[in-house]
Amino acid sequence: MSAAARRRGGIYVRVVKRAFDAAVAAALLLLLLPVMMLVWVAVVAVLGLPAFYFDQRAGRDGRMIVVGKFRSMRDALDGAGRPLPDAERLGWLGRFLRRTSLDELPQLVSVLVGDMSLVGPRPLPLRYVPRYNSRQATRLEVLPGLTGLAQVRGRNGLDWPQRLELDARYVDMMDRWYAPLVDAAILAATGGVVLWQALSGRGISGGGAATMKEFDP
Repeated sequence: MSAAARRRGGIYVRVVKRAFDAAVAAALLLLLLPVMMLVWVAVVAVLGLPAFYFDQRAGRDGRMIVVGKFRSMRDALDGAGRPLPDAERLGWLGRFLRRTSLDELPQLVSVLVGDMSLVGPRPLPLRYVPRYNSRQATRLEVLPGLTGLAQVRGRNGLDWPQRLELDARYVDMMDRWYAPLVDAAILAATGGVVLWQALSGRGISGGGAATMKEFDP
């Protein structure tokens, strides 16, 4: 762990925030278990097994973590055996799961085990790590989050420079005395943002893409 990562947030990030994350994630997993079971049944009925999609993402300090989601796209190939574009594989169920963020619920397990936090920069693919500039790379100095500053400010509706700058600002704020207030404000805003995005569909995809365009600076 880098010296920069060790200093981020002090005792709040290392102790208080971690304890809060574990307690809330455990409670939410119990509370939302019936919802997750219904989503599992729907995914299996519409898309088949497996119901979950796992991907390698960059965690704190850029180390590899495995992040799970409910599968939202069908396995469909073109004549050459290559996967069809996301827009063609993302059916009505996948769009619903993404608009409501129900596909993200399995990541509560990652929060519970300490690979993620409730609040932080979203975990992005490992292949992006070498592409960050020095400012953008600071997003790796804290645990990735289930929600974050960029998520409540526009999510995938933001372009990459905006999104990564918001991540860096969040990390900067973790060194301030008001860091707990920042996390509380983001958590408070998340419910309303998720509801708005579910109703409007805004922020779910990025600029002409069915999901989010590849980060390619």
